[in-house]
Amino acid sequence: MKLAYNTWERPSFGKLIVFALQQLLAIMAATLVVPVITNSSIRAAIESGAVNWELTNQMSSAAALFGAGVGTLVYIFFTKKKSPVFLGSSFAFLGSMAAAFTGAASMALGYLGLIIGAVLAGLVYVVIALIVKIAGVAWVNKLMPAVVIGPTVAIIGLSLAGNAIGDLKTANAGGSVYVAIICGLVTLFVTMLCSVYGSKGLKLIPFIIGILAGYLCAAIFTAIGNATNNPALLVIDFSSFDIFKAENISVESFISLPSFTFVTAFGAFGEISGAYIATIAVAYVPVAFVVFAEHIADHKNISSIIEKDLLEDPGLSRTLLGDGVGSMAGAFFGGCPNTTYGESIGCVAITGNASVATIFAAAIGAIVISFITPFVAFVNSIPSCVMGGVCMALYGFIAVSGLKMVQKVNLEDNRNLFVVSTILIAGIGGLTLSFGKITITAVACALILGIIVNFILSGKKTAEKQ
Repeated sequence: MKLAYNTWERPSFGKLIVFALQQLLAIMAATLVVPVITNSSIRAAIESGAVNWELTNQMSSAAALFGAGVGTLVYIFFTKKKSPVFLGSSFAFLGSMAAAFTGAASMALGYLGLIIGAVLAGLVYVVIALIVKIAGVAWVNKLMPAVVIGPTVAIIGLSLAGNAIGDLKTANAGGSVYVAIICGLVTLFVTMLCSVYGSKGLKLIPFIIGILAGYLCAAIFTAIGNATNNPALLVIDFSSFDIFKAENISVESFISLPSFTFVTAFGAFGEISGAYIATIAVAYVPVAFVVFAEHIADHKNISSIIEKDLLEDPGLSRTLLGDGVGSMAGAFFGGCPNTTYGESIGCVAITGNASVATIFAAAIGAIVISFITPFVAFVNSIPSCVMGGVCMALYGFIAVSGLKMVQKVNLEDNRNLFVVSTILIAGIGGLTLSFGKITITAVACALILGIIVNFILSGKKTAEKQ
């Protein structure tokens, strides 16, 4: 595809701010929700009696956003400003974060566990990066050729389809599923129309227009529902704006300091034990190897979009270091290890804006916005159905990017056909493996199975050549 902005190009200041906001809106909902899910898991453990302390200081979504911004800046530095990807809170480590909390003797040590776990996971990336630096990346391309990586990238998008449709059918204020779907489809259609028929400027910001249109539609339904006392029309939950009620107004209602993880963890270092670190290592390290496979797929995907192999330049060792060290930095502030975001890649694919300056501005924006309470409240109030409409496009483009890679593969050859079909069915079918609290995701299982099938059948190729 023809890029509107290449990686090294910098839009004008005004456009840069708008493009950065679009990237933020694409990744922000997922980044903010990871701490919410973790808090819910910890709360459930407390209620079940598995943990004997109270959750008086929950993980902060604003801190996670700050951490994502810092992690992205680290990633940009290590990749020498050549990879246009935003790092956000990783869903793969949800179980690991819950284990770090619930395996702790006190809440403070639980927060320290988040930092220790992220460091251990980041070190896995650092070690692999060193191996890649020494051995090169040829083995990666041999292990994961287009016949393997193409359908795997497609699976990354397809595996998220259920999340997008689930969100599309959700009205946060409890309204009808049909009203939610209408709001989500308005978002999707406006996004598509801006991208296809819009002016050059609109084609670069279809998600901002789409989200605003969907939010307006949801607000109209909610207003009518409140006026007519019809709960079926209620879509937006405005409770995140309660801090702006007259009796609650204060400076903190507009600017507040996020609850950084390292501050909450301070003072727990004297309670660390070898057994506790081992528990955290078991929860985090295996997951890091799983996310490594997705790291490869994501960078193969973005490489195909910008038509430049990022595994060669700046190099896989640098992308791994950026991802690993970025995860450590992100967790230090927000508790959540970071990872490259498919939503960010999808945004680049649809808009054609691969400017790393945009990603840099988005990272700075994430850091600044984490202090601005009204904006965080607004993002938290965006209905799931609206984000579901956006994600239908984002996740769909990820899937299509993978299928485009498969176009280059000869599917008349049964060997290739078996590899692709195995990956697609394993991924779409949701093949997962769990070992205690460790879960190998469907994407990772599909990729591993595809590598094995390709290895077995490649022996036939070798035999035929002799």
